[in-house]
Amino acid sequence: MDTLPKSRLLRFVERALVLARRAVARFSTRYSRKRFTLRQHVVLLCLKVKKTTTYRDLVDELIEMPRIRDALGLDSIPAPSTLCKAFGRLEMAVWRVLLNVSLADLPITGVTGIDASGFERAHASTHYTKRTNLTIQQLKTTLLVDTATNAVLDIHVTTTRKHDTQIAPQVVKRNTASILVLTGEQGI
Repeated sequence: MDTLPKSRLLRFVERALVLARRAVARFSTRYSRKRFTLRQHVVLLCLKVKKTTTYRDLVDELIEMPRIRDALGLDSIPAPSTLCKAFGRLEMAVWRVLLNVSLADLPITGVTGIDASGFERAHASTHYTKRTNLTIQQLKTTLLVDTATNAVLDIHVTTTRKHDTQIAPQVVKRNTASILVLTGEQGI
């Protein structure tokens, strides 16, 4: 039987696994059950975002994806709640490290732009917000982008009402090595 060529999805999973191995520890804690690695969780979460699907649908599709399961070394398939909890446990620092590792192959020109945008949280769980006494109204996302390649160099997400002049210096300080020219709007 002829072997099938690698699909784009399989190549994506293999590349994401290489990046996860460089950026993330094998297990989140030493008390982990060691059934699934943190790297497997990260790649599955990246696959979920790429496919724009739900946790439940991703797990259902993994049943029919033996080559993807083999590439990830999955003996069993995690439950949707396992992936959801894994996403909640991962800190922003882990996502930044993955972002930086993924940028290693891209040519960065140093001409960058920074801007922020707000997103309404109209669909926040009322049960969660009541239980935690939070009133999450809006997320503010600040991106630092290389203008020539459109590569996202850094991201800052907050639920507070910080002004751009408070967030931009933090983002710039983290990325001084990759910034030659910084462009932004008047508020920054």
